[in-house]
Amino acid sequence: MVEGLGDMNFSLAIAAIGSALGTGVAGMAAIGAWKKAFAQNKAAPFILVAFVGAPLTQTIYGMILRNAIQTANLPPESYTHQMILGFITGLAMGMSAYMQGKAGAKASDALAETGKGFGNYIMVIGVIETVALFVMVFCMTALPKA
Repeated sequence: MVEGLGDMNFSLAIAAIGSALGTGVAGMAAIGAWKKAFAQNKAAPFILVAFVGAPLTQTIYGMILRNAIQTANLPPESYTHQMILGFITGLAMGMSAYMQGKAGAKASDALAETGKGFGNYIMVIGVIETVALFVMVFCMTALPKA
């Protein structure tokens, strides 16, 4: 009998898809912002990489949650529920990553154009990050103990 099947990596995989989409969106915007800076013979702000990398953390949250679900070692009759749980929580974390990437894209454009506002922009990125943290923590605390 298989034990500790968990959520079949749904929480990790779906969160990682969101991270890929978020970093892609933010990355494209950062490249565009750098292009504008180079075209105007201005310094290209390296700090834009912070906006590009921000959505990566949701992949880590997905892995932590996946491990917690597996470690709970719930009975085989609950595997379907674990997969649904992993999918839904992974989707929530993935959407957080994607929206974080979209916010990072706007922040990249604004910072490159004005040279101002980094603290404000990173706070918005942090608020969006909090959604994924809440999902992970609340789900982990709600897991029954085997």
